[in-house]
Amino acid sequence: MGLLSSSVSINRYYVEGKIEEPVLEVIKKGLIKYLFKETEDTPADKSVGWTSFNNHFRPDFEGSSFVLCDFFIFSLRIDKKSLSSKIIKKFLYFETLKRLTESGRSYLSSNEKTMVKEHVLSILLLRVPATPNIYDVVWNYENSIVSFFSNNKSANEEFETLFQKSFKNHLIKIFPYSEADILSGLSDKERDALSLLSLTKFME
Repeated sequence: MGLLSSSVSINRYYVEGKIEEPVLEVIKKGLIKYLFKETEDTPADKSVGWTSFNNHFRPDFEGSSFVLCDFFIFSLRIDKKSLSSKIIKKFLYFETLKRLTESGRSYLSSNEKTMVKEHVLSILLLRVPATPNIYDVVWNYENSIVSFFSNNKSANEEFETLFQKSFKNHLIKIFPYSEADILSGLSDKERDALSLLSLTKFME
């Protein structure tokens, strides 16, 4: 689900701290360092990285291509390969049978079974195309607010982890309490009062 979709889901984050100067160059280096890498020719079952908002499959962060007015705009791409357990079972059977025939034995050791399974998975993952998932990111640097266009839990976790690795800044998810505490300009006295609030249960 993306920024330009007819319906969107958004999680908002507060960015702790500021980026070192020059800001544009530091952000560009972070995006390029963790640029998305294709997995089609590798046995990896997942790949996570940044990609361009305008071209998800040929990312380019040169110049200020990720800057729009006062915002940094780019995307997170997560590609995953999935294998059916029935397919794995089928190829595992034939590979095991092959090993037993070649060795002349009637069984494989525990270590051999593990090696056979790893071999089968690596071969199958090389054949399976990865499914791309794209999640747009809009970063209002001046206000220290990042909008991530997904409510998917695992996607948000991947985003939070990669953001901190790329830019060395921790993200705080914004919900009513954190918005009041961080973004509402409360005085110390008001913040102390806020910390003493307790949950209210509404019942019919």
